[in-house]
Order: sequence, then structure tokens, then C-alpha cells
Amino acid sequence: MYQALYRKYRPAVFADVCGQEHITSVLKYQAENGRVSHAYLFCGSRGTGKTTCAKILAKAVNCENPVGGDPCGKCPSCRAIDSGNATDVLEMDAASNNGVDYIRDIRDEVAYTPAMLKKRVYIVDEVHMLSASAFNALLKTLEEPPEHVVFILATTELHKLPTTIVSRCQRFDFRRISIPVLSERITHIADVEKIRLDPDAAQQIARQAQGGMRDAINLFELCSGGGADVTLDRVHAVLGLSGYDSLYNTALYLAEGNMKKLLAAIADVAASSKDITVFWQELTAFFRDMMVHKYADDPREYLDLTESEANLLKDAADRFNIKTLTYQSAILDQSAQAMQRTPQMKRTIAEFALMRMCDPALDTSAEALNARIGQLEDRLALMEIGSAVPAASRPPVPDESAPKEITPPVAEAPVSAPDPTRTDMEFDPVEDVSEFLEKLGTIDKRAESFLSDARISVSADGKSVSILADNEFSAQMLSADSVKVSISRALTLCRIANPDAQITVTTVKTPTAADPAAEDLYSKI
Repeated sequence: MYQALYRKYRPAVFADVCGQEHITSVLKYQAENGRVSHAYLFCGSRGTGKTTCAKILAKAVNCENPVGGDPCGKCPSCRAIDSGNATDVLEMDAASNNGVDYIRDIRDEVAYTPAMLKKRVYIVDEVHMLSASAFNALLKTLEEPPEHVVFILATTELHKLPTTIVSRCQRFDFRRISIPVLSERITHIADVEKIRLDPDAAQQIARQAQGGMRDAINLFELCSGGGADVTLDRVHAVLGLSGYDSLYNTALYLAEGNMKKLLAAIADVAASSKDITVFWQELTAFFRDMMVHKYADDPREYLDLTESEANLLKDAADRFNIKTLTYQSAILDQSAQAMQRTPQMKRTIAEFALMRMCDPALDTSAEALNARIGQLEDRLALMEIGSAVPAASRPPVPDESAPKEITPPVAEAPVSAPDPTRTDMEFDPVEDVSEFLEKLGTIDKRAESFLSDARISVSADGKSVSILADNEFSAQMLSADSVKVSISRALTLCRIANPDAQITVTTVKTPTAADPAAEDLYSKI
């Protein structure tokens, strides 16, 4: 007889429960030392191990040959509980048995000693579904039950329980299981079942499980149906997911304002087996990831992404400002709610939402106005960086009212850019560049990134600056005229060099001259 994988691989001892070590260690200690409480409350989201731990605890307190707090699984008591034939272990679903009469029957039964086992264990699942009168009937019994009775209450909605019930139980909060733990577990199951499972596919399944082990195993079983190899493409096809590349492309189309490609993307989703609602949820999560990337120093601490996905996210996030992301995220949320109200219109809702996201001028709300202001600020900043010249370096305006002096022409020697390789010019390295990089970041964020690993030296008179880039590409970008203007301004604000200082960029190998194409390439990055 076929058995579902989540039942086949249900943990038999506390050590097999994944991701809940803070709970299993306490329960194991209590079972081993005979300090089991009369009432427990297990709360947490679905599939995190509440019922599993309840059954293991029921076996541990009744096991005839316990092994360090764990049930042996071989004695008659353990086998009876596993097979469901133990009359002294009662598992009830409060969702279907929530009346006061059922609780009164339990209250009357607890007075009798167990028929087969050491203790009578009541496992009440979804206990928050009990009626108010049922809770009142349970209170006294729950507070002072006989020594041979153990109550284990489980719920996914703790806030619905009366405080009088919670205060009478030992409460354990089951956490959502992390993606690496879920991925490792389904990989182990795949190895035992001899099913090929790609690491990227395992991570995607774990991500879709949202912290539930049962959901992760069920999704893996679904994707491996028919004995198929579980690849990333297989997961996307079976679960109706779009994939990170598709979300990245959608973000790029939004940044470019390319409504034609956005409409084509929605048409592709509608024509495939994928649900637009699922695609919309993934797109909303992608925008959330971009917001996290804007604020977090290391986004990968908060986001479970592969290296390639992290690179795509960074590139997409750099194309938006915070105000625009906030505005577009609000539209995504509003549209998701509209899709729930009228699911038959979800394609139309998605298309109209993308139009508003592409062009905030179509929206008259305060959020749209704020997004438009943010876009204007970005454009003005780019224009200022590209055209501004430090005031100190501009030639003085001649005074027309002053008498003009006629002076004989003097032959001027040709002026050449300072050569940092000259031995007759002393350059002192700038030891602390943190303030300079901070100033430069406010003027030109991309210039700051190219200078992050460079070495900066300034001549004694402050009129020459030598920048030693760590690679030729960075040197080429730093040689652009608009970048040098930004660097000069930041150096002046930090009093590192004169406003009219000559800036020379070199690499470890050879000096790099300013390339006219570098300006155009820098503007496209």
C-alpha cells in the first residue's frame, strides 16, 4: 500500500525533528528525567512539527524501554501508538469536535486509569476551534488533571486562545523551518528514494514551502510524480512559477518604460499554465527583495538567493530609486487585492497596474507624485554631474570697468598632465578615504563603486592627484571627464586636494588615458 512521503518519513525520535532543536531538547530532557508536565501548548504555523512532537512525546512517556528520553519504537506500547490501536492515546481534531459535550466526555474519562499504557495522552489539534463553552469545560481539568493524564494542545492561531487556557500550559513556539534545512531534508529523501534532485530545484521547493516541512515534502513528491527527475525547469512547470530571470526582465521593462514588452510578458503568462495571481505574488516578492537590497548592507543575510540571483537583483535594484519602488510596491499590493475580489479580471488588472507603474503621470495620487519627484531628482543629479565644473576651477570674470593694460605677449611653455611615475614629484598616499568615499557617494554612486578598491595619492602642493585603479575597466571608467569632475568636487569638499588639481588615473600595469568612449559607456552602466 502506497504511503505519502511526509508520512513515510515522519520523525520517530526527537533527534529527527528538523529545525526545532530548542523544543526537542527540552522535551527529551523532561521525558528522560520523569519531569513531564500535565499540559503542553504547541503553537506555530502548519507543517512545522507540532503533531509529530506530540506523538513522539506520547510514545516517550509510555515507552517500556526508553533510550535517553526517546521512545524505542519496538516495544508493544510504541507499536500500538504507531499503529493507532492505543486506546489511551486519543488524538482529536477540535475543528470537527468543538462542542462542549465532547469536552465533557473527556472530563469524565480522565478519572479512570489507563487501560494499557502508563499514561493517558490527549492530543487536541487546532484547539483554537473549540467553542467558548468547551473552553470553560476544559479549564478545571486542564489545571489539575490526574497524575496519569497528559494534555497536548496544538494550534496555528495562538491569539484565538483564551489566556486562561494558555496560562495553564507549558507553551512551546514552533518556528518556521529555514530554507537550508528544508532543502537538506528533501535532498536526503530524494537520495533514499533514488530520485535525482538538482540543488537549485531543492532550494526553489524549500522557498515555496514557506517554512513548512510537510509542504516541502509534498511539493517534492508532486514534482517527482511519474518518476521524473526534479530539475528547476520541472519545478517551475509543475508549480506554475515564472523563475527569477522572468521577474528580472519584467523589472527591466518597467525601468525602461517598455510597455510593449510588459504586455507581451503578461500575455505569455496568461497563455501558459501559470496563474497570473502566482506571477503577481512573485513580482511583489521581487520588489520587496529590491527594497531590502536598497537598505541592507549585505542583502544575502536576509534573502535566500543563489549567487546568480543576487547579481540579477543588484542590477535591477540599481535602476530604481526608493521613491519609485515604494510607489510601485503599493500598486502591486492594491492590484493583488483587486485580483482577489474579481479573479475573472486579473489579466486586465495586471495590465492596467503595469501601465501605472511605467508612467506615474497616469496616476494623480500623492504616491505617484512622490515617484515623479524622485525620477526628476535622479535626472537633475545626472545632469549636474555631467555638466558641473568646480567654481574654483572656472576662469575669473574680467572686470570691464577696470583700465586695460597692454602687456607684451609672452611665450608660454606647454602644460602637460602630471606624470605620477616621475621621481622628482612626491606623492603622499591618502590613508583614510572613508569621508572622501562618503562624499563621492552622495555625488555619484557609481564613481564610488569604481574607487572602492583604488589607491589615492596627492602631491605635496595639492595640485596633482594620482589614482591607482585595481583593474583596467575601473581605470577606463574613472578616466571619463564627468567622473573626474565628481572626484574633484569630493576631494575639494574633504580638503584633500586643490579645486583645480590635475587627476591622473593609472592601473597596476600601465597608465590609462581618457577614452572618449568611456564617457558613453559610463552613462549606460
